[in-house]
Formats: sequence, C-alpha cells, structure tokens
Amino acid sequence: MCVFFFASVAIANDNQVQQQQQQQQQINDPLIACLEKLTNAIEKIDAHMGQMNQYHIDNQIKLKLRGLHQHYIKLRKNDKRRKLIDLLGKLKFDQLVIFVKSTSRCTALCKLLTEQGFSAIEIHYEIPQEQRLARCKEFKECQKRILVATNLFERDMGIDRVNIVFNYDMPEDIDTYLRQVTRAGRLGTKGLAITYVVNESDAAILIEIQSRFEVQITEMSDEINADTYSKYFFKIYLYSNNFLLVESRR
Repeated sequence: MCVFFFASVAIANDNQVQQQQQQQQQINDPLIACLEKLTNAIEKIDAHMGQMNQYHIDNQIKLKLRGLHQHYIKLRKNDKRRKLIDLLGKLKFDQLVIFVKSTSRCTALCKLLTEQGFSAIEIHYEIPQEQRLARCKEFKECQKRILVATNLFERDMGIDRVNIVFNYDMPEDIDTYLRQVTRAGRLGTKGLAITYVVNESDAAILIEIQSRFEVQITEMSDEINADTYSKYFFKIYLYSNNFLLVESRR
C-alpha cells in the first residue's frame, strides 16, 4: 500500500514538473522569438549605419580629391630621379612633399636634392622624435621648401603651404594614397598630386581609386600651367548631410 502511495506521488510530481516546463516553454518561446527579431533588427541597423557612414566618408573624400589636380607619370624605375629633378626645375610651388617607401630611399633622395641645390629636408621614423618635431617646425616655418618623407609624416601633421605632393613610390594602399595626396591644397590652394607608375601593380591602385571615388587621374603632360594648382578659393555648404561645392572663385 505504501509503495503504491509513493509511486502515485512520484507520478503526480513528474506530471506537475512537465506541466511547469510546458508552461515555461510557452512563455520562453515568444520571448526567444522576440529577442531573435530584435537582434536581427539591430544587426540590420548597424549594417545600414555602417553603409551610411562609409557613404558620407566617401563623399567627403571625393570632395577633397576633386579639389586636387591628380596626374601620373609612367616611367622606368631607374628614371625616377632624373624625371624628378627635371620637374622640380619646371614646376612653381610654395612647398612640396615627396613621399618614398623606405628610410634609406628617403635619406638618399634628400641628399641628392641638396647636392642639386634644392632646399630639402628629410623626415622618417629612424630620426628621433625630438629631431622630427624640430624638422617639422623648420619646414612649417618655410626654412625648407622641399620635404622628403616616409608615410610617417602624413600621420604627424599638415603643412598649410604645401601645394604639390609627389608619390615618388606608389603608396601601399588606397588609404595611404588618400592621406598623402590630401596634404596638398591647403589654405585655399587647389593642389597638385603627381604619382610615379612603374608597373601594373601601381596602375591597379590608381584605377581602383578612380573607380571608387569617381575622380580622374590623368597622365601628366609635358607642360603644366601653374594656375591649375595655384590659389583657388571655394565655399562649401552642408545640404541634406551631403557636402556640395556651390561657389568658387580665383
């Protein structure tokens, strides 16, 4: 009799537990479904916001790039120095920055320019920070007109009087290219960016930039009018969260 009683109690307890579990499941299922929908909605919002942010960033970059005259020069690697010396003798500029990919090339090129009579200074990461800052100050105060630098310089500071940037070596990616060429064209100047192209890999980077940002990077002609990158003032207005160039004057 006792065994039957305890068995009945156990069965009753099991049934009660199952009922409680079923009731809890009925409560949990809608909550889980709701949380899944909420998570999916948040992910979609995040993705949309990311796309919108990238859209606005790209628009601002497009505006900066369209404020520059961008050209490339096809040549052999061994002709870089000769072509640079030739162009520096023809181009008119306030100050000019030449970007190279290594410290050794930076030092060698600065030495060559100095020997050729150009007022040049170098900046790269092997120079102690205190000296780098002193050289940046020297360049900013126009004590030197030409700066030869690795991409370390474009992280450090901008110089307002720079109206020409040379990519002596092709930047390693689009972001580096953008940061470097937008060093030109400050204080209202239009700005000129010149990039050496020595192989198909170099050309591919420029093609990608033109496609993504809807700009033209044309082959440089033998004659460049200084007016194309001299003083060019413009006003920019914000309209519907997009930057619009609405007025310009010389």
